[in-house]
Amino acid sequence: MNSLSDLVVGEETVLEACGEVTLPEMGLVEQVWETDPIPEGEIARRAADAVSDLPLDRIPDGGEVAVGAGSRGIANLSTIVGGVVEELQSRGYEPFVFPAMGSHGGATAEGQAEMLAELGVDERTIGCEIRSSMDVVQIGTTPEREVPVVADANAAAADAILPVNRVKPHTDFDGTVESGLSKMLVIGMGKQRGAKIAHEWAVDWSFRNMIPEITEQLLDELPVVGGVAIVEDQHDDTDHIEGVPPGGFLDREAELLETAYDIMPKIPYEKLDVLVVDRQGKDVSGQGMDTNVIGRRPFAINEPGPDKPEIKRIYTRRLTETTHGNAMGMGSADFVHRDVAAELDSSTTLINAITASTTRGVRLPPVVETDRAGLVAALSTLGVVGPDDARVLRATDTMRLDRTYASKALVEEARDRDDLRVLAEPEPIRFEDGQFAAPTPHATE
Repeated sequence: MNSLSDLVVGEETVLEACGEVTLPEMGLVEQVWETDPIPEGEIARRAADAVSDLPLDRIPDGGEVAVGAGSRGIANLSTIVGGVVEELQSRGYEPFVFPAMGSHGGATAEGQAEMLAELGVDERTIGCEIRSSMDVVQIGTTPEREVPVVADANAAAADAILPVNRVKPHTDFDGTVESGLSKMLVIGMGKQRGAKIAHEWAVDWSFRNMIPEITEQLLDELPVVGGVAIVEDQHDDTDHIEGVPPGGFLDREAELLETAYDIMPKIPYEKLDVLVVDRQGKDVSGQGMDTNVIGRRPFAINEPGPDKPEIKRIYTRRLTETTHGNAMGMGSADFVHRDVAAELDSSTTLINAITASTTRGVRLPPVVETDRAGLVAALSTLGVVGPDDARVLRATDTMRLDRTYASKALVEEARDRDDLRVLAEPEPIRFEDGQFAAPTPHATE
C-alpha cells in the first residue's frame, strides 16, 4: 500500500525534469470595491425583521418551527439564526434548528451537529434545541418522472419550516435559482438520501429544471412559512437579509441571485497562466474552489462550464481546517502541495463525491513537495512564457480576492485600471525551505 511519501514528488526531481525556469517577480494588487455591509450590531435585528415579514399566522399558537441551517461559511450565521430564533420565541412559538446540509458532516447526525457547532450554531449560542438526524420521510414523487421527494423527518413533523440560507451562484449549474432557499429545501433538507437522489437524477435532468419543480412540490406538501435569505458582498460581509414568503421562493430568489452575481468576488483578470490558491475547502465553496471564480467545471453533471476566466494551470497549497479533510474539488487543480494530500480525509471526500455524482472532482492531482516545485511545474508546462510576460496570480482562496499577489505583467496592467490599485511593487519571490515566505495575500497588511 502506498504511503503519503510515495505520492509526493520531491522538489529536486521536479526541478530537474522542468529544467531552467525563471520565476516572475510578484507585487501586491488590491481590488477597489464599493460596499455597504450591514453593521454587525444590526444583524440580529435585521434577521428578526425578516421573520416579521413572513406569514406567521399560519403557525398554530405555541407551534414548533423547524429552522434550517446549512454548512457553508456564511458570515454572521450564528447571529442571524439567533435573531430568527429569538423573534420566533418572542411570538410564543417553539423553534428548533435542524441541519439542512445534505450529506455533509460525513452523512451522520453527530457530524452535522458538530459542523453547525463549529459555525457557532449550537444550543448555547442560539438559545434553542438542535435536532440533528439523517432520518427522512417521503412526501411524494414528481409528477412526470416520479422522482422520490424526501425531507428531514424532524422538519416534516413540525408545525412550520423556515430555512435560513445565503443566495449565491452555484458551483455546478446555472439557472434562475441556484444556491439559496429552494436548494436548501430540495437537497439540504433532503439529507444524504435526498441529496443522492437529486444528484443521480441530475445526470439526465438538469438541476436548473429539477430544483424549481421539486421546490414547488415541497411548498405544496409541507408547512413552509417562508425563508430568510442572505446576500453577501465581495468581502463576504452580510449585505442583505430578507424574509421571503413561500410564494416568492422562486421569483424573488431569482432577483436576489442576480444581485449576488453582481457583487460576488471575482478574479480581476480574464486570462491567467497560473493561479496559486493558498487553500480550498467546503467552507469556501461546495467544490472547494468556486467554479464561477476559476472558470472550471470539468466534473459537473449535464452542465456547461463558465466561459471565463481562462486559467491554464491551478496549483493548490492546502485544505482549510473547517473542511475536515473534505477535498471535494481538488480535481480542478493541476498540481497540489503535499499538505493537501496529508490533510485529505478519503472517506468524507468520497461520500460527498458519491452523493453529488461528481467523482472526477476528487481525483488527486500530481502532488509536489514544495511551493517552488508547484510553481515551477505549472510554469514549465505552459509553453514558452518568459518571466516578464507570465500572468501569475496568488490568492488566499476563491472567496477572499480583495488582495492578491500578481506577477509583473499583471501589475503593469493594474496600473491602467480604475478597479485595481498596486499596493506593493514586484520583487523576487522569496522561499523558505522551498515554501513561500510571504503570508497569504488576504492577511497581508
